[in-house]
Amino acid sequence: MTKVGKRELADAVRKRYWRASKKQKSRILDEFVATTGYHRKYALWLLGNHSPRRTPVRRRRRQRIYTADVSQALIRIWDICDRIASRRLHPFLPEMLQVLERHDELHLAPASEQLLLTMSRSTMDRLLRPARRGQPRRGRSTTKPGTLLKRSIPIRTFADWDDAKPGFLEIDLVAHCAESTEGEYLATLDTVDVVTGWSECIVPANRGQQAVRAALLEIRERLPVPLLGIDSDNDGAFINDHLLRYCQEERK
Repeated sequence: MTKVGKRELADAVRKRYWRASKKQKSRILDEFVATTGYHRKYALWLLGNHSPRRTPVRRRRRQRIYTADVSQALIRIWDICDRIASRRLHPFLPEMLQVLERHDELHLAPASEQLLLTMSRSTMDRLLRPARRGQPRRGRSTTKPGTLLKRSIPIRTFADWDDAKPGFLEIDLVAHCAESTEGEYLATLDTVDVVTGWSECIVPANRGQQAVRAALLEIRERLPVPLLGIDSDNDGAFINDHLLRYCQEERK
């Protein structure tokens, strides 16, 4: 039998082989080996792995729900909100959208606006994924921990703020360093009253202990209410002898 004849026979036997039971397949294979002279393993491969071509199944593509304008609006709001996590952005999305539309910063068709307001956090993550690629996982920070005095200063979290009266400040140094923290740049001492939201800002001469303490004293004079307490991060500009001694003397 010629090679072409063997191939034609294999094509004819293959359809019957695939539809046969286990016992019938063994008998068909014996007959095919005897007729073609092929090695049994090669004959098994030829009949078993080369199945008859099936008509490809056309899968229905899901219709795209979130159009480009919805994705772009979400990315714009996320960028305005300093690229916070979706679980933090999601509860405030309606309010942010309302504010941006009121100030003519964003305009969406009613259908697109409805999609934006009803999307889940997982959908937000999926739509924000392209914008997040290439972004640093951590933001730029100029905080230098002050480790020597940590045990002398009580630690409080946001859950511990149960004070119902004004006078307790959250303080932080905001660096105006653009894209790099190298070289000289200004930093603003930003203070916010936890209860009222009253904010006072001042630019100290530098990040030194004495300059930060002097700036805090000036802010104290500006406040409309007495200063009762301050909370900061672990920056060395705050965790130092000068501010610790000041807080101990003033019982802040």
